[in-house]
Amino acid sequence: MAKFKTVLIVATMAIAAAGCAPKRPPVLPPNPGPGPGPGPGPDDGTAQPGTAAHFRQTVVSDTINFGFDQYDIDPRARQILDSQAQWLTTYTNTRITIEGHADERGTREYNLALGDRRANAAKNYLAARGVSPARITTISYGKERPLALGSDEASWAQNRRAVTIVLN
Repeated sequence: MAKFKTVLIVATMAIAAAGCAPKRPPVLPPNPGPGPGPGPGPDDGTAQPGTAAHFRQTVVSDTINFGFDQYDIDPRARQILDSQAQWLTTYTNTRITIEGHADERGTREYNLALGDRRANAAKNYLAARGVSPARITTISYGKERPLALGSDEASWAQNRRAVTIVLN
């Protein structure tokens, strides 16, 4: 009888532990937009002007980072966005999407809202620099698409970002 009770207790604990596993969110955000445009040029390793690859080669960076729980554009982000604005004013038919991201801390809903504020802060800055807002869409992935998988400050700092994706 004691053996039966022990087996029953162990089985109950196993069932309870299985119920504590983290649940996936009911709906994940969509995958990012189309991949990079045409590859490098024929001989010299440079990308075709106006393509996503050319954008990444030409601008300072396609990514700006933010402080914890912040969405303001700091001096480093201004430098990056200024180079993006210069490229975008040269290639006026190019559309972009700005993805907003957050680190793993906080609720899913809070981080989606924070990612949205980050993406819109970058969009508003580019618009103030002469890029038509009609060419810019934004999307927030919150904490759903981390760049770094660690649970430390260095990883979190990489995940607090807005990324500019060239669509055409």
